[in-house]
Amino acid sequence: MTAGPQDQILDRRELASALLKALELRHEVLDAIVDSDDHEGAVRAVSGLLGTSSANAEVVLALQLGRLTRLERDRLSDEVRNLDATLKWLPDQRPAATGAGVRLRPFSASDSDAELFRVRSAEQVGDDGKPWPADRVETERAEGLRRVEDESAAWFVCEDVSGDEPRSVGLVFGELAGQEVDIAVWVAPDCRKHGYGTAALKQSRTELAAYFPGTVVVVRTPAGA
Repeated sequence: MTAGPQDQILDRRELASALLKALELRHEVLDAIVDSDDHEGAVRAVSGLLGTSSANAEVVLALQLGRLTRLERDRLSDEVRNLDATLKWLPDQRPAATGAGVRLRPFSASDSDAELFRVRSAEQVGDDGKPWPADRVETERAEGLRRVEDESAAWFVCEDVSGDEPRSVGLVFGELAGQEVDIAVWVAPDCRKHGYGTAALKQSRTELAAYFPGTVVVVRTPAGA
């Protein structure tokens, strides 16, 4: 499964930013590691301290002492600035794009997921140029759940878990077509321009790789970031 150029730049930017922050907070990072019971605990502690992903925290833990230099900090700072210049928007402007506090869970037949699907379907237009009628919405949902059960599709709900309760902010649809997985990401209207679409797209690559190993993701619908 492959990522687009923008996703790759964002991934590299997040890693470089995490490493730079780790060097700036090197004393706090060391304390967090020393106070951890095991490696997994250290990953969680460093991830929380730096506000980054577990994968980036793993890289920080593997950082060699010889790189804790002013020269390395300057190099990473320059890299972040150069990457920022190539991005259409910065993670600070759309904080959810980093994936912190965002998760995917399987779409279900629950009433809440059905209502979220109806909100999404209200934006869909049929061949006649009119919005989908209620019976088509229910048919599309039922057929989607059937494909999920048949393992020819994988649907997910994107949730913001940064608050006290998980909040559903979007949907991800992965549909198997031969050796490709067509993926569409939809973000609820009041949650757009926060980075949820980008986070959902990035996390769906990992999820879909587990569901459909050896396939290639093809983005058919742009993510409403």
